[in-house]
Amino acid sequence: MGIWQVDADTLASSRFVVSTLAEATASLKKLAAPTAAHPGERRWLDTHLPAYRARLAADPVTAALIRAALGATWTADFLTVTPYGREALDLDEGLARIAAAPSDTVRADLAVSSPGPLPPALAARDDLAERAAALLEWVWRAAVLPEWPRRRRVIEADVVARTRELTVGGWAAAFGAMRPTMRWLGEGQLRINAHDYPPRDISGAQLLFVPVTPRQGWVSWPEPVPGSPEPPDRYAIVYPCAGALADAGRVAPPDALAALLGTARAQVLVLLGQPLTTTQLVALTGQGLGSVGRHLKVLLDARLVGRRRAGRSVLYFRTPTGDTLLSAQRETDV
Repeated sequence: MGIWQVDADTLASSRFVVSTLAEATASLKKLAAPTAAHPGERRWLDTHLPAYRARLAADPVTAALIRAALGATWTADFLTVTPYGREALDLDEGLARIAAAPSDTVRADLAVSSPGPLPPALAARDDLAERAAALLEWVWRAAVLPEWPRRRRVIEADVVARTRELTVGGWAAAFGAMRPTMRWLGEGQLRINAHDYPPRDISGAQLLFVPVTPRQGWVSWPEPVPGSPEPPDRYAIVYPCAGALADAGRVAPPDALAALLGTARAQVLVLLGQPLTTTQLVALTGQGLGSVGRHLKVLLDARLVGRRRAGRSVLYFRTPTGDTLLSAQRETDV
C-alpha cells in the first residue's frame, strides 16, 4: 500500500467529500487512544471519555474487540469502510456494511491489526462485526452528533484551504500538507505511507479525499467482489483537518471583547490569529457572507486586521494592534 500509481484521469475526477462515517470512525479511534492534539480535542475528550470507558467496562467483549481492531500500526480493515460520498446515506450504509462483515473476514483482519492469537473472548464469537457497528453508532450519537454542525463547518473550511493549496501549489503541495507520510513523487506515483508494500495501480478509479476533525488518518477501498476481475472502483484518503482549524470553532471570544465589538465580530477577530479567506470564515462561524464581509470591513478600517492576496484568494489576518487588543481583553477576563 506504500505507493499508489495514479493516472491523470483519476486525479482530474478526484474530489473532497464530507463523511459522517469517517468522522465517527476517527472519533472512535481518538477515544481509544485519548491523546489530545489541541485544547479543543482535550475538552472533547474530557467530556466524552468517561462515558466511553464506562460503556466498555460494562461490555468486556467489545472492549477486547476494539483493542484488537485498533492496533499500534494498523486498523482492522473491516472497520475502515470506504465512504460513499453521499452524506445522507454515508453513516447508515457504512454501519450496515460493517455489521455484515463475515466472521472469517473479521478474524482475518484482527490477525493483521493485532498479530498473535486472538483473546479467547473473541476467537469463537460470530457477533464481532455487529458489536463494532453498535459501538461506532453509539460514538456518533453520543459524542459526535451533538456538535456535528460545528464540525461540518470546520471540515468545509478545510476543503476550501486544501483547494486553494491545490490551485496555488499543485498536487505536490496539496498532498504534502494532508498527512506527514504522504508525498507526490511525480510520474504518477503517490506515496501514501511508509509501509513497504508493492505499488498499487488505482488508475481509472475514483479517488476521494475525506477530512475529519480528530487527528486521525487512514486509507481505504472496498474489497473486490469475489470472483470478479474488476478492482475496487473508489479509494479514500482520510486525513485530519489542519490543527488550528479543528480547534477554531471552539474558541469563544473574551467577554470583554464581545461586549466591545459584538460577539459575532469578536469571533471573527479571534479566528484571524491565522490567515483565513472570507469563505473559510463563513464556514467556521456559520455567519452569512454579507455579515462576515461587514465585520471584516469594520475590522480593516480599525486596523485590527489586514489582508493580502495569495494566488486567487484574499487572506485576512490579525494585525499586531489586533493581537494587543485581544491579549488585553483576555487579561481582563482573567
